Amino acid sequence: MPILGQQFDLERCPHCNVDRPNLALAIEAGTMDYMGQNPRHWRIYRCTRCGMVVTAWAPNANTYAVGWFPKASDVDETLPERARTYLSQALNSLHSPAGAVMLAASAVDAMLKAKGYKEGSLYSRIDKATKDHLITAEMAQWAHEVRLEANEERHADEAEPLPTPEEATRSLDFAMALGQFLFVLPARVQKGLGEVKPAV
Repeated sequence: MPILGQQFDLERCPHCNVDRPNLALAIEAGTMDYMGQNPRHWRIYRCTRCGMVVTAWAPNANTYAVGWFPKASDVDETLPERARTYLSQALNSLHSPAGAVMLAASAVDAMLKAKGYKEGSLYSRIDKATKDHLITAEMAQWAHEVRLEANEERHADEAEPLPTPEEATRSLDFAMALGQFLFVLPARVQKGLGEVKPAV
C-alpha cells in the first residue's frame, strides 16, 4: 500500500498509465462524519505527466493509504492470451496514443479471431460478426471507428492529425468493453451456473 505522503507511490498512473508516475501532492483536507467521528485525511495528487489527479485517504497523514480513486485498469485473465497481451500493452502505452490506438485495434481483431472470425479483413470480420448477431450494430460501428483510427496510424496518413490521449482512451475503452461482452461476462455466467445448486 502506498503511503499518504508528499508523493503518492503507485506503479502506474490510473489516467495515462505511465510507469512509476510522479504523483505530487496538490491539495489536502480532513473530514469527519456528522458525529465528529471517523476522521479521514484526504490528499489529492497531480500526475506531472498528464495533469490528472488521484485522490487518496487514510486516518492520518503520512500513514498507509486505505483507499484511492481512480484505480488503474486491469485486463481480465478470462480473455484469450493474444487479445489480453494487446490490451495490456495498449493500457501501458496510453501516454503514446498512436501506439495505443493500433494495439486496441489489434486486440479487437484478436478477439474476433478467437471467436472463429478469421477470414478476410478486419472490416469484413466485424460485418460478419454483426450479421451473425455476435455483436450489435452499435458495437460494430464503434469497432469500425477503432479500425479506421488504427489504419490512419499504420499507413501514416499525413492528412490526418495524430490521435490524442482521449482518442486512444476511447479506442481502448471499446476494446475492453468488447472483451467483457464476448469473454468475461459469459465466463462469469458459466461459473455462476456451475455454482447454483440444482432444484430438488
